[in-house]
Amino acid sequence: MPIAVDEQVTYLELSEDAGSAHKFYEVKVSGLAVTIRYGRIGEPGQARTTSYPTAEKAASAAAKKLGEKVRKGYAPAVAGVRQPRAVTRRAIVSSGSTARQAPVLWRFRSGAAAFGIFVGEEHAWVGNERGDVYTLTHDGRVTGRYGLPDGVKCIVADDWWIYAGCDNGKVYDLGGKVPRVAYEIAEDVDIYWLDIHDGVLGVADARGGITTVDHEDEFQWRRSATGTDGWMVRCDSDAVYHGHSKGVARYNARGGEPVWQVPTTGEVLFGWQERDEVFAGTSRGWVHRLRKSDGSEAARYRCDASVFSCAASPDGRYVFAGDNHSSVYCFAADGTRLWKLGTGCGSAYSMQYRDGRLYIVTTDGSLACLDASEQAVLAAEQGQLPKAAEVDGNGWTASVAGAEVETVAAGSAGATGIEVECVQDGSRLRVRVVAPGFDPERRVQFPKDIRVAGARYLVAEVRESGDGGFYRARGDIKRLL
Repeated sequence: MPIAVDEQVTYLELSEDAGSAHKFYEVKVSGLAVTIRYGRIGEPGQARTTSYPTAEKAASAAAKKLGEKVRKGYAPAVAGVRQPRAVTRRAIVSSGSTARQAPVLWRFRSGAAAFGIFVGEEHAWVGNERGDVYTLTHDGRVTGRYGLPDGVKCIVADDWWIYAGCDNGKVYDLGGKVPRVAYEIAEDVDIYWLDIHDGVLGVADARGGITTVDHEDEFQWRRSATGTDGWMVRCDSDAVYHGHSKGVARYNARGGEPVWQVPTTGEVLFGWQERDEVFAGTSRGWVHRLRKSDGSEAARYRCDASVFSCAASPDGRYVFAGDNHSSVYCFAADGTRLWKLGTGCGSAYSMQYRDGRLYIVTTDGSLACLDASEQAVLAAEQGQLPKAAEVDGNGWTASVAGAEVETVAAGSAGATGIEVECVQDGSRLRVRVVAPGFDPERRVQFPKDIRVAGARYLVAEVRESGDGGFYRARGDIKRLL
């Protein structure tokens, strides 16, 4: 007759005042086996089981794991009481454009509606609602793929760093081979848009709130707008610019003090910034060009339908917009409409202009590269189009986000990089550089999901932040044995 084995199950959830993600952690002790299950509330999560030589050692290992989580802010809870975090995606009823076709050079179909885009010196990035992020060269060749656990809200750049904000409330650093968690947004925040500058993250939400957190993922300040639906947030060294249903506001970057607020013609649905100006696209078909200094309007641009994305050339000469009728527009700085053309691949959720090309990501999941030169547009208006190349992304295996870290023995051939150490500081885990030539008192912006107290790591690069107040880890990370 089999002997009954007592089971002990402990279920924890991250407490609401911890300002972190919507997560659970469960430990089940059954005789010599310890099963740990963890993940996002409302989902099955991941599980692993470890066997121990005695029941006492199994119980001790379980207690240690639970203690670690409690110190990080987890608390006992009842499974199924709390619900998954709210997720709102922009809804566009997209219709075909009646305008002539734009000169598309190449198009890549990502597989799902795409919001996230960033175009840098070497690569264009696209992120879609399935959590796929692809990198492509400027001539349309796929070079990599990341797999994130939820839909991508947006992709933003911060100097050398590239981040993807996801529907699960996490912001992932895409600077290495594996996506790493850089920020975790409080579970009660229904995120609409994100931006980042020198490690400070700005978050706009459904209720019209604007929140900033620093490089250590610690709360700085929060303000509530007069409107709701914050689809616009842009950050620079001096300020945070917030667009919502009532207009656009500027707040001081450090303390969050309001500087100015101006109304817009329609609800703000997208925002862009250049050095001295911000641009707000609205539901009534306008793009407002506002001076950062005082919020005064430098120009206004009229589209024929709701504006869901906009961008500008760095010199301010051209302003671009995309509407919900699958059209894109180009305006001169003074507001003169230069052209309107159809995308051929849905409405542009987001866009970016670079070196004479307009890159858009669309409702059908495409990343398309348009030739925005005067010659190409003139030819397109006369019906002469280049043959658009269809980019093949098959065969790429996604590099999946996770907490696993490659390990390497100290002194071995692969043990190269800058050495940092994770230390316990009250209830927080901090990282400092122990390699010579760095200030050991400065903290390091380092992935949250792989920190272990007392562990040492090798980082490909450690760079000083823009204001010189902290360091930032960049590139691949290995844990020292």
